[in-house]
Amino acid sequence: MEDLIRLLIANKRIVNNKTNNLELTKEEAHYINKVMRIKTGKEIFVTNGEGSLWKAKKVAKDFIEISRLDKPYLLKKQEAFLLGIAVVIPKNGFEDILKMCTEIGIDFIQPLFSERQINKNLNFSKKLSRWNTIIKESVEQSERLWKPSILNGIDIINWIKEIDNQDTISISVTRNDSFDYLDKWLKKQHEVLDKKNGVLWNVIGPEGGWSSREMELFIKNKIPLVKLSNNILRTSTATVNASSILNQWRNDLNWRIN
Repeated sequence: MEDLIRLLIANKRIVNNKTNNLELTKEEAHYINKVMRIKTGKEIFVTNGEGSLWKAKKVAKDFIEISRLDKPYLLKKQEAFLLGIAVVIPKNGFEDILKMCTEIGIDFIQPLFSERQINKNLNFSKKLSRWNTIIKESVEQSERLWKPSILNGIDIINWIKEIDNQDTISISVTRNDSFDYLDKWLKKQHEVLDKKNGVLWNVIGPEGGWSSREMELFIKNKIPLVKLSNNILRTSTATVNASSILNQWRNDLNWRIN
């Protein structure tokens, strides 16, 4: 594939455009003009974050022309098995978590609140806008064709109560040798193959650990508890570790199926 820069533009803007030329936002224009220094007449790739990739040409400072809108340059179906990371928002490093989860291939990111969370005072609507921008930039950088979704923040207890029954969940814990490692637990999840409409989640807790009330809830709801490492990991490290294990499981599964 050609080595062209990528621009993620919402599918609604692409399909609703009534002219040959698509007007860029101020941020998009700044990116291709000032950051990447793309000259008029040069080609770039445009993706909608929903599996389609087109070639486009810069035709003016604030406009691009998408080639053959009815026939994308590349199409990729969404994965049959979707992966989710639910993580209690740490005091530091959450933006790095978003970047790395996107690059690895996670499909859903669920910010959580918990009893032992350090950083609870968030302007969440403002944060969510910022986080979506970070994910967008990571999609462009990593050349993904599907943009992961970041969901609204929710308390872990409420999230457990509201989770879709098609989803499969595991909770990462520390300081307990009686549980399987995540990769070993995944190999036993044959019923996941029948839940193609669900999401396979791993949940990462706060660096202070889960509270006794939260642990009681997990046990009461028979949610599997798993380990990631013999060492105590920071939230960001644990999240990247879990994301890599989930993605490797899916890659191995796809290889066996295909």
